[in-house]
Amino acid sequence: MNKRSKRNGPLHWLMLALTALLLAGCFSTAPVKPTPYSPEHVSAIALLEQGQPREAAQRLEVQAALIASPERRSPMLADAAFAWHEAGDDTRARSLMAQVSPNTIRGATQARFALLTAELAIADGSAATALAALTSAGSPPDTLQQRWHRVRAQAFEANGNYFAAAEDLSRIDAALQGEARRDNRLAIERLLSALDDATLVNKTAALPAGDTLYNFAGRTLLRRGLPLPRQFDRSKQWRFDDAGRPPADRDGYRPPVQLAVLLPLSGNLAAAAAPVRDGLLTGYYGEARRRPEVLFYDTTGTAAGAVAAYAKATAAGADFVIGPLGRDEVTAIFNEMELPVPVLALNRGDAPPPPGNAGFALTPEDDGIAAAEYLLNRERRAVTIIGNGEDSSQRAMQSFQQRFIERGGHVTATIISSAPLATLSEQLITASAGSDSVFLAVRGPQARMLMPQLALAGFSGKSQVGTSQVTSGTGKADEDSILDGVVYPTETWTAHGIPNLPNANTLAGMLPTARAAAARLFAFGYDAWLITAYLERLVMSDNSDIRGATGVLRLDGFGNIIRTPSWATFRNGVPTPIYDDGG
Repeated sequence: MNKRSKRNGPLHWLMLALTALLLAGCFSTAPVKPTPYSPEHVSAIALLEQGQPREAAQRLEVQAALIASPERRSPMLADAAFAWHEAGDDTRARSLMAQVSPNTIRGATQARFALLTAELAIADGSAATALAALTSAGSPPDTLQQRWHRVRAQAFEANGNYFAAAEDLSRIDAALQGEARRDNRLAIERLLSALDDATLVNKTAALPAGDTLYNFAGRTLLRRGLPLPRQFDRSKQWRFDDAGRPPADRDGYRPPVQLAVLLPLSGNLAAAAAPVRDGLLTGYYGEARRRPEVLFYDTTGTAAGAVAAYAKATAAGADFVIGPLGRDEVTAIFNEMELPVPVLALNRGDAPPPPGNAGFALTPEDDGIAAAEYLLNRERRAVTIIGNGEDSSQRAMQSFQQRFIERGGHVTATIISSAPLATLSEQLITASAGSDSVFLAVRGPQARMLMPQLALAGFSGKSQVGTSQVTSGTGKADEDSILDGVVYPTETWTAHGIPNLPNANTLAGMLPTARAAAARLFAFGYDAWLITAYLERLVMSDNSDIRGATGVLRLDGFGNIIRTPSWATFRNGVPTPIYDDGG
């Protein structure tokens, strides 16, 4: 949209307020019957719709000057004002608006004039005027829907009605694509995150079935560990009967008939694929009931390889696909026009799962969100963030900061730990005075170096939360004892153990792919099997979950697996599970 010029002042405010009042009351008085557009008016609107607003505005002004009748002139001036607004000349637009009689305009002209009034009012800080203008004009034409709902959302947000703002943005979600859709969804999440638990629960429960906001609000509830008021409003595109699967068992177990697993068995991602493969097969062979035929396909770690592997799998008769693993691979699969066989992707790509498909991932962003919720649930509201230049650290820091601020927290300082020691110490001392907690997006060796400086700066008695990466490079209790008290998200299997899967330490002695850092990917692969076998239960049941190796798993309304991790801390240098999550 073109940059708008602004003009403030008492006369301007009065004009906007009178316009809103006239618009709001135009149906309570005897309206003037609108005159059909003249050919000149129609041709000018065509120019506007073709992206030539200045030419349209000039033509409309010329024609309006030739007309004596106010009923015929006013619609032309209203559309001329809108056209000047589109051309970036808001001074001229405001001047023409003052000459318009709102009760003489109807239809698309009325909608354009209402949108113009609202957008200028938002620019001037008058949310009430914007809402009054839009409310009076009824429903906008399709061409104005997105702008209409966006400006309503801005007005609601300015008034502190975050739920209503999110609802308006949800109305346009289906019509957006690519980056615009991602930005819109992030804005919805930001608005919902600003609500306290009670408000979010009550307002979500009041939404009617099929409301476009329900799936967004429900996902926010799941991320906070709160129950859904009802099942997600999911599409009818999930396919569980197409391949002739036998009926589900009483616990919901209903695996596919032929399962394809797409993994980078060669290439740069092969080392990460091995523990995922072994974890999946451990779950598969640990099941005594009917199991599908399983075939593995090598994606080579490339987008083209993933697309080719999916084509081979579907041609061979697979009725369900697990994978691929790489982010580019997942993006390539989800950007395919059609997916005849449903997919459980093992990462998040640039595109969301298409309806009837799912995505499961262990990402730095998830760690950041989990850490933010952990601190907020313990009434920590002022945090110092410490990270480094690694991609995973930056992603975790960004997601943590966004969620923490959205939920009412304050970031006292953001520190990059690669700074010189003296500078870092000074920064920590300054930050400590206003912080009640610290978030560490660093690996174990860096965390060990930071702990003495944190203690000297006054952080010893404050909450210290890291990402799962804080365990990377650890394993020697005498060295790691300096990390005592640092809390981090972890896998349920390694922290507490789970039924049907051997103890993590026992299995690590038997399988190299279940040791150390690989154990996390092993648990991830195991859970991929569980999700596949119980996916129908997750889709069809209210508040259903899977107690998996990586945590408690739920499916949101968009096909994303939401994972609630377990938590652990260092005690005497040894990772120790936290059994009491309340404090």
